[in-house]
Amino acid sequence: MNDLAFPVPLWAWAAVTVGICVMLAVDLIAHRDNHVIGFKEAAIWSSVWIAIGLGFGLILWAWQGGEVSSTYYAGYLIEKALSIDNVFVFALVFSFFAVPDAYQHKILFWGVLGALAARLVFIFVGAELLQVFFWTAYLFGAFLIWTGWKMAVSKDEEVHPDRNLIVRLVKKLIPTDPKFHGDKFFIRVSGKRVATLLFVALVAIEATDLIFAIDSVAAVLAITTNTFLVWTANAFAVLGLRSLYFCLAGLLRRFAYLHYGLAVLLAFAGVKLILSETPVGKLPIPLTLSVIAVTITVSIAWSLSATRGQTTGAEATADGTPAAGTAGAEPAGHRPASPTAPRTGNHTEGPPS
Repeated sequence: MNDLAFPVPLWAWAAVTVGICVMLAVDLIAHRDNHVIGFKEAAIWSSVWIAIGLGFGLILWAWQGGEVSSTYYAGYLIEKALSIDNVFVFALVFSFFAVPDAYQHKILFWGVLGALAARLVFIFVGAELLQVFFWTAYLFGAFLIWTGWKMAVSKDEEVHPDRNLIVRLVKKLIPTDPKFHGDKFFIRVSGKRVATLLFVALVAIEATDLIFAIDSVAAVLAITTNTFLVWTANAFAVLGLRSLYFCLAGLLRRFAYLHYGLAVLLAFAGVKLILSETPVGKLPIPLTLSVIAVTITVSIAWSLSATRGQTTGAEATADGTPAAGTAGAEPAGHRPASPTAPRTGNHTEGPPS
């Protein structure tokens, strides 16, 4: 596969890694008191993460030029758009396990660490496969098209996070207490180390994200197989997932048709990947950026227009903080009746019990 190539010195990888670690540390310190995150605070943090992601593209432009920067932005935008689908599943998991609002950020923080690690592995494996075996482009492309089709046609299927294969394995292998014990993932009962329900919820988040990681990494690899660009686009998009969740948790009902836009983006990435190994070759980055921007804009505008006047499902308190239980006060085992509940059945469940 012909692709954008430029030398990335070890110091650049080290600088990005250190930067990500510093940002995670700052985020952890800022939320070490487990307070409930309101919309205003989440919006500020989201603005910070988005500014960092966009700012990194300017650094690439100054360092390697416009083509590299545009390629990064295309990957960042598609990853940011697909990350909205993660938000739907976060809401579902938190509602299913009735996770208290004050502990949701802690789960998402550790969930993001797992997401970054999974994506790093998938990026290097996927990029190597595409470089060595040209026919894997057809497999990845077909997978993206199939995933997009599933996302578009799937309805509000009943999904049960506790049936996920990894969650079930954890429950079998680790003694589990079916209750929350503050913000603790493990407690000691009669001298034995026991996992709490908070840890089970974390495992559910991590398990569902594995499928998201495959989708999103494959979509960005359709734009470029340059591992540095794919990694940074994924990393800077994923770093803002927590804040994005708290910004959108009360607005999920308004995104009624967003899944169609995400389906189009996945299918487009699949077609783009397949075409890259044909005489047509890789589609130009300006065209890719245009398709991504237009698709996101149209699907969001369509959703907001169609749901105008609907309640968001999250009443704000006087200080702008979402009412308690916005995302986590449903009884355990209850699936929120939402027109925007996750529509991608392949994203959340393992084999049925």
